[in-house]
Amino acid sequence: MENFKLQNGVLIPSIGFGTWQMFDETVAVKAVTDAIGAGYRHIDTATIYRNEKAVGEGIRKSGIDRKEIFVTSKVWNTERGYDKTLKAFEKTMDELDIGYLDLYLIHWPADPHQYPDWKDLNFETWCALEEIYAKGVVNAIGVSNFLPVHLEPLMYSAKVMPMVNQIEYHPGYMQNECVSFCHKNNIVTEGWSPLGMGKLLDNEILKGIADKYGKSTAQICIRWSLQNKVIPLPKSVHPGRIKDNLDVFDFEISSEDMKKIDNMAETGWSGLAPGSIDF
Repeated sequence: MENFKLQNGVLIPSIGFGTWQMFDETVAVKAVTDAIGAGYRHIDTATIYRNEKAVGEGIRKSGIDRKEIFVTSKVWNTERGYDKTLKAFEKTMDELDIGYLDLYLIHWPADPHQYPDWKDLNFETWCALEEIYAKGVVNAIGVSNFLPVHLEPLMYSAKVMPMVNQIEYHPGYMQNECVSFCHKNNIVTEGWSPLGMGKLLDNEILKGIADKYGKSTAQICIRWSLQNKVIPLPKSVHPGRIKDNLDVFDFEISSEDMKKIDNMAETGWSGLAPGSIDF
């Protein structure tokens, strides 16, 4: 497993295991344990996923030293603001029960289409993350689904710069402006839904490239993300696919094939964007 380095020197494994939509506790515990057994050392969850307790149990059941596993969670939209975020973090820590957190993110930005005081609300939430970070109970802090329009005012006022931005990123939905902004500002980018909600698995362009390399379309999507310096967060509850999604370090996609994927028409987009969500 390769690593990316955050602004503060913390290393983050280059592929994370996503747990979105793992609502069943038994399924989530087994999936996390299977993922760690397959070699994953980066687990991503969130309060809104309602599986933090199961994720923590899966980590403890794995038998792997806690220090070897990078764990992320996120504060949900209803808990924005300084005091509410601090309380939400304490609940997350109680649910996970793993001692400390490696990365804590603001799940979605407050956006002007919903909040006239969106800049202040994002900043208040960020101040809570800065306090949590200063106390040493989380190793890094960042954001999720933030665009440059949200990042710029936050960075102007922040004492600690966001270290990570987790956004939707996959072939057919690259968000180039946001990724470029993050790279220029030393913010590591993570990509949720790297397989385009599963819609990319039967894409003819990707299938053709996958056949060329003797890989699956899922492996092509994950490898493509890595070569674009974005950490993919694939999710599966099937042991075989969990293992296969990690088997992407024995080949490299050519620059010609990378361009073909980069130039794909929009496909697989979730339809979720900060300027239009209603949650």
